[in-house]
Amino acid sequence: MFAALLTTVLFSLSVICGHRSARLIGGTEANFWRVTVATALLAIWAYTWGLGLSGAALPLFLASGVAGIGVGDVAFFQGLPRLGPRLSLLLIECLAPPCGALVEWLWLGTTLSAFQVLCGVVILAGVGVALAPGEHVGRPRRQLVIGIFSCSLAALGTAVGAVLSRKAYALAESCGESPDAGTAGFQRVAGGLILAGLVLLVVKRQVFRVQRRAPHQLVVEASIKKWKSVWFWVVLNSLFGQTLGVCCMQAALKTTPTGIVLAIIATTPIVAIPLAYAIEGERPTLRSFIGGLIAVGAVVALVTVGR
Repeated sequence: MFAALLTTVLFSLSVICGHRSARLIGGTEANFWRVTVATALLAIWAYTWGLGLSGAALPLFLASGVAGIGVGDVAFFQGLPRLGPRLSLLLIECLAPPCGALVEWLWLGTTLSAFQVLCGVVILAGVGVALAPGEHVGRPRRQLVIGIFSCSLAALGTAVGAVLSRKAYALAESCGESPDAGTAGFQRVAGGLILAGLVLLVVKRQVFRVQRRAPHQLVVEASIKKWKSVWFWVVLNSLFGQTLGVCCMQAALKTTPTGIVLAIIATTPIVAIPLAYAIEGERPTLRSFIGGLIAVGAVVALVTVGR
């Protein structure tokens, strides 16, 4: 479970950096480049000390990346502008753990103890208290429907991706292989990169058409100016999230059921609250503080008692 806790801290740092990069270049492009940088960094590990793009579980790890990093993140960035960050995170973080536990139970037969389920429910309740919007959402019905569907799809993609990783580890073990977390992370982000790249091409197609009409020098100067301000945040987002964070998540999934791992990782937005205050000066509310205490207390109980 320590790997899941470390994943939470790394993902929290990634959230702060990702918010900065998304504001500067947009969510779809920021997501693509963070996955690209992570693929390059993890490829160095995988081809130096790991298995590279080989092994019996390769198709499953690739599929895990397509589901979790591809479908999950793409759907999240569709729901984000429609529901806002708090409600989007609330839906995803509270739906992904039970979905993951259910899918793993139906497919792999993994069951959780009553105490583990109770801790998971309390964690999600704390997350809900901390993230629930304090005011009426006040958005058009169509916007709400699309946003809720997108975030629900993101939660399902996250859950299915995690279960696929669990299945991949089981398959590798049955074949006498033991892929390390770096190799598993590389194979997973490689799968996610494929879908993230296709989505970026679709989104950017109209932008490319406009740029072809503009003077080449102006396009180059604008691109250089943009990347001077954003590259630092993109690299940090990738390092904390899709590189180190994904590796720790894969290490956690190797030994711990999906429902428990995702329940612990669901506290990521709460761990990000003090980081956001320290880095961006965003003051936490009393409700977020109370919800954070509830969730963190349940995580401590789960780690110390519910193993």
